[in-house]
Amino acid sequence: MFKAKVGSSISPNAKTAGIEAAAAAKEGLNAVKMAFVYGSCAYDIDDMMAGVREALPGVPALGNTSFTGIITPDGFVSSDNGFVGVMAFSDENMTVGFAAEERGSDPFETGRAIAIEAMKKAGKTCAPNFFYMAASPAEEEFYLKGISSVIGRVPFFGGSAADNTIEGKWKLYLCDKNFADGVIVAFFYTDVKMTNLFTGGYRETDDFGVITKINGNRTLVEIDGVPAIQKYAEWMGCDKASLSGRNLLATAICAPLGVKDRLGDLIAIRHPMNGNTDGSMAIGNNLAEKTCVIRMEATVDELIDSTGNALKSLVAKMNTKPAAFHLVHCGGRRAGIGDRIEEVAAQIKKTAGDVPFIVEFTFGEYGFESDNNNTCGGLMLSFTGFGK
Repeated sequence: MFKAKVGSSISPNAKTAGIEAAAAAKEGLNAVKMAFVYGSCAYDIDDMMAGVREALPGVPALGNTSFTGIITPDGFVSSDNGFVGVMAFSDENMTVGFAAEERGSDPFETGRAIAIEAMKKAGKTCAPNFFYMAASPAEEEFYLKGISSVIGRVPFFGGSAADNTIEGKWKLYLCDKNFADGVIVAFFYTDVKMTNLFTGGYRETDDFGVITKINGNRTLVEIDGVPAIQKYAEWMGCDKASLSGRNLLATAICAPLGVKDRLGDLIAIRHPMNGNTDGSMAIGNNLAEKTCVIRMEATVDELIDSTGNALKSLVAKMNTKPAAFHLVHCGGRRAGIGDRIEEVAAQIKKTAGDVPFIVEFTFGEYGFESDNNNTCGGLMLSFTGFGK
């Protein structure tokens, strides 16, 4: 029978924190098959994971660093000296295959290799029922394409590693292996039902235009033939100078861009990250020319309320009683919410009731819609429920 439990710690000693969180997560569970671990970039990750392994000997544990904290049934868990949360899964009939790989010269081929390795580790030659992915915030879409080229359209969930200052201090880890740039996966072979709700929770505006020029994959140069910063400033009714550098990142938390999928079921949010001196924008996910971007909007109140609403929608979407929730919340949204983060914790706890959950804060979110079209986005919520 599938069960899950969560533990956390803010001990200033990284190994002690790992031991405390993992020990709490395994209490009362039998046949623990795996554990998600979300910790602080302030910790020595080797020490933190050594503590997790000591408390969960022989249990594969994986995850990444989370932006400023986590949320568990105990509330918002954070400390300047570090924090860690562990969610353990127990199910005697579950098989999980794990793999981790640092960034190589070709992220597509890395994705292919990691998919093959995860199936091998699970002792399987077929696609999993669903899978989890975490990666550094750079080439997620290409890792995903490589994985999908091996296993096809298999629903997934997860998010990217994050630090507290957007300086690349994030880490990804699997057991005794950790690195800053690359990808990790867990392939689940199980009769446990996984349901994902992937949403931005923003409202569409009537400001939209066609991407007429990009540079590389993530630099938006022109919208409707106009420099991207100029067009966005017109939409926002502000001066271009106010959107320079990282000013754009903060402004766009409540007014990002969105791209609709081909059926209009999902709007994947694209977070403008930096206003460049040439009038272009650095964007947090991949773009394509001759597609439409929409200016989205939400107030801070709406960002807070969207968490409780999304979890309610997830529960309604599930056709089984939930046994656990794995909730990925964008770090940018968390920054925009600021000191009101406890309101988010309260909404999630109220909706979750006695169902165990863990919330991580990421710099990229991964999920899928009803046609199993896996997508990477930013400023989004990827809320996942597990049940029989």
